[in-house]
Amino acid sequence: MNALIDPSKFKNPFITAKGDTRAVVKWDHLKTLWLNTGSLCNIECANCYIKSSPTADHFLYLKDTDLAPYLDEIDEMGLGAVEIGMTGGEPCMNPHFSRMCKMILERGHNLLVLTNAMKPMMRPRVQKALLELKETYADKITMRVSLDHFSAKGHDEERGAGSFEIALKGLDWLTEHGFNLHIAGRAMFSESQADARAGFAELISARGWKIDANDPAAVMLFPEMDETVDVPEITTECWGILSIDPRSMMCANSRMLVKRKGADRPALLSCTLLWDDPQFEMGQTLKESLTPVQLNHPHCAKFCVLGGASCSA
Repeated sequence: MNALIDPSKFKNPFITAKGDTRAVVKWDHLKTLWLNTGSLCNIECANCYIKSSPTADHFLYLKDTDLAPYLDEIDEMGLGAVEIGMTGGEPCMNPHFSRMCKMILERGHNLLVLTNAMKPMMRPRVQKALLELKETYADKITMRVSLDHFSAKGHDEERGAGSFEIALKGLDWLTEHGFNLHIAGRAMFSESQADARAGFAELISARGWKIDANDPAAVMLFPEMDETVDVPEITTECWGILSIDPRSMMCANSRMLVKRKGADRPALLSCTLLWDDPQFEMGQTLKESLTPVQLNHPHCAKFCVLGGASCSA
């Protein structure tokens, strides 16, 4: 943990530094199964919470054979259609991307793809696969594009010079071909939510994208997960004080499938955020992963409880 955070915090899974009972989130239902398709990415962002890059290999590429048992489990548990989210890294770099997308959609699930809409997505074979899937499953597919800010300056500060213009071309292509589109931005680049939404609305209008900037699901503005910033620990009493239902937390309705380098088989994590802390690895099958999660990490407080954010659509 970073030295700027009180070192006495987030130590005991059950008790806070002040001796209060730590908040816990019990499993409620499966809303989203996340797939980390691999940690490799075509760019290296300044503040990537999962440390993706062109050389990152801590998460290997998921394959369709890795995914199949978990789709079977969803069927066996009688959970019906759910949202399957693909994240990374950059999912479009995974050589098994199109096959996994097809498997998900063939089973009747909704597909959410998180992408930077840059060169990997614009490769002819990826475009062809996306267009073929859209012909059959248009209403089941949502492409969420990472656009950190509505200006080139803000976005490129995070993702590198020229990345904004490349992402705009990807968004234009998705719009031209009628994909359901969302944007994921970062709250840190604007003075207020209202300023951010106004800026995105102006950009969206100018480009002709079919996205409602005032819809928090269509334009998601994520709080920063900066471990150099001290945050309070969440206790059982916080639910009442903050008027928050723990069933609304991401770990009450989501799990993320990953394949770690050197591991024999994939594993499930409590959520998309807590990828490098072993206490949040929940097991190797969906059934065994559905256990309570102790909110023993700064991200639990800053992103989910106090930030009110969720990665699901």
